Amino acid sequence: MFTVYALYSEKFDKIYIGFTSDLQKRLISHNELGTKGWTIKFRPWKLIHTETFESKNEAMDREKYLKTGVGREFIRNLIPEN
Repeated sequence: MFTVYALYSEKFDKIYIGFTSDLQKRLISHNELGTKGWTIKFRPWKLIHTETFESKNEAMDREKYLKTGVGREFIRNLIPEN
């Protein structure tokens, strides 16, 4: 199983979209363990969306779509208003 996920940094108003085979481990990496990369600059991250797929290719295709303008608009519409 593969999970496509969207994270939101409320503090910086940033979105991150990715996929993984171990969501819990990946979330810990984004918020605590990671020491390099784009996501460490915008901590903390909140999980706002997930989708599960049987194959890696399906997950990769969906991740690619969510990174398009239309996909990012879909994700932006999921962000709760404060």
